[in-house]
Amino acid sequence: MSIERIPYRGLRRKLVLAFDVGTTFSGVSYCVLDPGSVPEIKGVTRFPAHEQVSGASKIPTVIYYDNYGKVQAVGAEALQEGVFEQAEENEWTKAEWFKLHIRPKDGSTADITSKIPPLPVGKTVVQVVADYLKYLFDCAASYIKDTHANGQDLWLSVQNDIDFVLSHPNGWEGYQQTQIRQAVVAAGLVPDTTAGHGRVSFISEGEASLYFAIQHGLPNGTLERGEGVVIVDAGGGTIDISTYQKPVGVKKFEEISAPKCHFYGSIFVSIHARLFLQDLLKESDYSEDLDHIVRCFDKTTKIRFSDDKQTQYIKFGSTRDKDEEVGIRFGQLKLSGSDVAGFFSPSIKSVISTVEEMLRMGTHHITHVVLVGGFGASDWLFKELQKELGSQGLKVVRPELYVNKAVSDGAVAFHLSSMVQARIAKHSYGTLQNVEYDPVDPEHIARFSKLLVRASGRKLVPCGFAAMLAKGTRVSDDNEVKINLWREVDSKDQLASVAFDVHCYTGDIDPCPKFYDMDPNGFKKLCSIEVDLSHLPLEPEERKNGPGVFFTVKYWVVLKFNSAELKAQMLWYENGIERRSPARLVFYQDS
Repeated sequence: MSIERIPYRGLRRKLVLAFDVGTTFSGVSYCVLDPGSVPEIKGVTRFPAHEQVSGASKIPTVIYYDNYGKVQAVGAEALQEGVFEQAEENEWTKAEWFKLHIRPKDGSTADITSKIPPLPVGKTVVQVVADYLKYLFDCAASYIKDTHANGQDLWLSVQNDIDFVLSHPNGWEGYQQTQIRQAVVAAGLVPDTTAGHGRVSFISEGEASLYFAIQHGLPNGTLERGEGVVIVDAGGGTIDISTYQKPVGVKKFEEISAPKCHFYGSIFVSIHARLFLQDLLKESDYSEDLDHIVRCFDKTTKIRFSDDKQTQYIKFGSTRDKDEEVGIRFGQLKLSGSDVAGFFSPSIKSVISTVEEMLRMGTHHITHVVLVGGFGASDWLFKELQKELGSQGLKVVRPELYVNKAVSDGAVAFHLSSMVQARIAKHSYGTLQNVEYDPVDPEHIARFSKLLVRASGRKLVPCGFAAMLAKGTRVSDDNEVKINLWREVDSKDQLASVAFDVHCYTGDIDPCPKFYDMDPNGFKKLCSIEVDLSHLPLEPEERKNGPGVFFTVKYWVVLKFNSAELKAQMLWYENGIERRSPARLVFYQDS
């Protein structure tokens, strides 16, 4: 299926830059928007020392810092001959897999901290990501200047009007996006202003990969028949699984189940290999070479592995290296194919179990699974998914070319024109509010001792959960959900900063609890929304529970869940006219 693009309708030239910062490899795609011209998506395919790296358009997500915290080598330059020795001699610190330090710190990722390298001493994850983004930006600028006709002039015409699109795993939300946006600001790519922040947008890796699957991975007619398609973006750190359908006669796609994110990317194959080899070599003189042996496994054995019946070898030394008790001869460590297959097993099982769960739901007819991402190039992963899912009637396909540039290209494409018109809510979202006391409601009676009495005389039960959006709800492009709130205050000055907390319920009670204390561990504070309402014309009211007056303000909070990034507005009525104001969102950690 081809995607028809229309000419850019803007009045001036601008640039869209998409950064796909992966756990192990990263890429950049871009599009120069010229008024009246049809946009063309291109990839940055030239980086410093890029000949050291196999692959069309990605470089390693690696930075070396010296003892003063200054960047010494980045990307492909960090893999150049002599850099490893130089780093050891000068005691440089290597930052890798740092993207995973941004991840949600909930129970599902609790065991990952011990498996990933710590950040360099004195560096935050925002600072490290900022350094890497600055490098990617400089590489993109050089590439555009060098490869386009009149490249210098072209760059000068767009350098102050660039929209940035950043992709992230399916499971990441507001707090993770806040950290990434802070890194974009710290890198000097946009100013730390509302307008600057507005030039940064986000897209989930699953949704970005849909574009590539449409263009390169699916047989003609599959989507036009309204069949469901599972996109598996297998990357270095995560495996993102998303499911879409294009309703017959409609141009855009719909999510048909909540997207999933598993921390079982290719680095976890290496982690399992390291644990195995560490145990194997614990009594051997070669235990000191463990890091080098694992690096050799990463570069060769892991990539080439395709048969669990065939003996595998990790070539790491010279013909003189020998320890037959642990299977080392002629500088090669011998492993059984079944052992190597075991390193891949958790990653493969995570995909199969997720797809099987989608099939069991049975809400849509799913026919194809499209495998993309750098880890998706693994023949063993592909063969096992074909075997296991093929037996259940699914056709597993893998685009032939450049599966590793799917996300950055897709990020640009979606920025130009989103192809998804409806998404599925991953959790139930709402707010904790005081509920008008109902003397015949058993839940209210049980909480009688906690009643609050307001200035107006109203009796309220605290900490009720008012759901604004239920888990599994289909949210379309033009959907917005709103909740009516009120506040009683002694002075209008108290309305200068009205805050409203959004909570999500991630527990197992279905439908979600009506009160917070029914499952306190299942609720998470997602973000706080702040707005100034002190300017509203309000009339004082006589207090019912003592002398003096109070003010009542009624307002609505409007939330839009229809993109990768939560948007919020505050709504109120002034002299009978609806008013809206963009609200400031402050996200909490571990959202």
